Amino acid sequence: MSIRTMSVAGSFYPSSKEEIERYIDHFNTILEQHPTTRKEFAHMSTHAVVVPHAGWVYSGFTANIAYWVLTRTHPKTVVVIGPSHRVGFDGVSICDYENYQTPLGELKIDTTLVEKIKKTFGLYTIEQAHHEHSTEVQMPFIKHYMNNAKVIEMVYAYADPTQLSPIIDYLLNLPDLAVVISTDLSHYHSLDQAKKLDSICLEAIQHVNSSTLHKGCEACGKIGVEAMLDIAKKRDLKATLLDYRTSADASGDSERVVGYASALFR
Repeated sequence: MSIRTMSVAGSFYPSSKEEIERYIDHFNTILEQHPTTRKEFAHMSTHAVVVPHAGWVYSGFTANIAYWVLTRTHPKTVVVIGPSHRVGFDGVSICDYENYQTPLGELKIDTTLVEKIKKTFGLYTIEQAHHEHSTEVQMPFIKHYMNNAKVIEMVYAYADPTQLSPIIDYLLNLPDLAVVISTDLSHYHSLDQAKKLDSICLEAIQHVNSSTLHKGCEACGKIGVEAMLDIAKKRDLKATLLDYRTSADASGDSERVVGYASALFR
């Protein structure tokens, strides 16, 4: 039985079940301290979210809100799409293993849908691309909130949004399925500059306008976000920003800042 093994457990997120549960409990305790916001999010449902992918100590709270909302639609398959940080290649790679390892236990990969996607869009698998943190950090959240859901991991490098958008459109036509778009925002600017650059990304998302991304958004997963925005506009989906923060909130370092946001489409 083939397994997509963990590659960043213990660095980007905890390597033990107990620590992961402690983190998520902490994130939800913070959310409970803001009852108005929590009540607003509790009435939302979605099949498509944007989430960050840094270390959980920096961006875990932001990502957690998206999964806390997403679980209310009870998806049977969750497709995670993220940018490659380690391996350069043309196009999109899809993970064709049978199971996905997490500290909380294995997730089953939706192998039937993987084969359909490969045949429909001519995708292939580059094994080296699937040691990728932008997708892997999402899997413990999925296992925690949607224990019985199956997953699919897709990683892109030198790709165009037009390669991803028809795939996303196809996926959103399927019942009981959710799409997760993984991206961080600006990297290693001063806090003021980071907020300025990130505001461009946030405006694009909130107004479902992909052209705004090209006015200075520095998201590392901009290709995936642009593809998602194009499909959201086509489907007349509305966007809701769930959370925005920077690494400075956790580290106190306001000189080399990374931005994080989560959002949903409905």
